[in-house]
Amino acid sequence: MTKIDLKGRDFLKLLDFSTEEILYMLDLAADLKDKKKKGIVHRYFEGKNIALIFEKTSTRTRCSFEVAGHDLGMGTTYLEPTGSQIGKKESIADTARVLASMYDGIEYRGYGQEIVEELAKYSKVPVWNGLTNEFHPTQMLADALTIREVFGRLKGIHLSYFGDARYNTADSLMVLGAKLGMHVALASDEAYFPDPELVKTCREIAEENGGSITLTTDPEEAARGAHVLYTDVWVSMGEPMEAWAERIGLMKKFQVNASLMSLAEPDAVFMHCLPAFHDQGTGIGREVYEKFGMKELEVTDEVFESPQSVVFQEAENRMHTIKAVIAATLGL
Repeated sequence: MTKIDLKGRDFLKLLDFSTEEILYMLDLAADLKDKKKKGIVHRYFEGKNIALIFEKTSTRTRCSFEVAGHDLGMGTTYLEPTGSQIGKKESIADTARVLASMYDGIEYRGYGQEIVEELAKYSKVPVWNGLTNEFHPTQMLADALTIREVFGRLKGIHLSYFGDARYNTADSLMVLGAKLGMHVALASDEAYFPDPELVKTCREIAEENGGSITLTTDPEEAARGAHVLYTDVWVSMGEPMEAWAERIGLMKKFQVNASLMSLAEPDAVFMHCLPAFHDQGTGIGREVYEKFGMKELEVTDEVFESPQSVVFQEAENRMHTIKAVIAATLGL
């Protein structure tokens, strides 16, 4: 692994990084994962501390940052949605300067991309994007590491996404695929296609790297020959229950089920950034069933629990790749 110096860099979106830089972070994540599995202590940042701002709650992102920080020897402070005055009683700029005077890095998970960009503008320490409405870069590194672990490569992989393609997951999958020479297809209703300007940018990057970006309203077309079938929830965090009625009507044909999986490559895998509504094990899942009669939403339980599903390997890799981002930007 040839080291690339990323010390002091913010991690806001993958568009900010070269293909070589992304691959370096994946290599570093794989090395740190190997150390973790072997019980090799890697507390490289003893005495340092990081602040975790969560305007939107999370299981995987919070646990990943906290465990990654602990493994690296760092202290972590979790600021829950009601535990920070960011943007309310204190401006984003002032928050950034206060936290940067006490901490060695700042994570933000919340709303508009402009918020994390402004935090980074006024912070003298690295700022990491744990999720915004537009981008989810830490998830993408975990996805890429998982795909490479399964197939031994990234370039040339066909990844197809099904569902609402307007927001952070689909946006970020396009960027990831374009940077790494993958063929990414987004299957959705035309009303739920991503921003045309971002599509144009990703297509230009993909062409340089031997990949491609395809938009289609035909889920079967997207599934044929795919190595990875990927989906996400149809209604995003913070949207009202009323959104389900319209969304189910438009999205149900994009559900990932056994029939769709059968069109993919024989060794194809299923991926999901989680949480997933694949059964009646959640409050929202039960409420949707009572109102709309659907027992499974974006993915069937049969697919979710199948040998082709790598969702928990993918979830674990959130921690290893986040650890790599922290370590690289703090100067390992």
